Amino acid sequence: MKLSRPVSWFLLAFGVWSWCIWFTFVKNLWKDSSGLAFNDSGDPTTYFWVHLTLAITSFLLGTGIGLLGFRGLRALRRQDASA
Repeated sequence: MKLSRPVSWFLLAFGVWSWCIWFTFVKNLWKDSSGLAFNDSGDPTTYFWVHLTLAITSFLLGTGIGLLGFRGLRALRRQDASA
């Protein structure tokens, strides 16, 4: 399957966006002082584990989608070079 240039750029941008957003979220989750992420004794709560799981899943999906976009752009560049 061939991806168009705009679709490839969108997928790559989505992957980068996903990493930026979720990295910031995990950083803020780790420093949480409201008591949602860690209880009084400093142990992680269920809220922490659920949101960390969501972040890891989003990192993996963002990486996969970004790689699809990158590979699409690379294939288009090769196609343009051979033409």
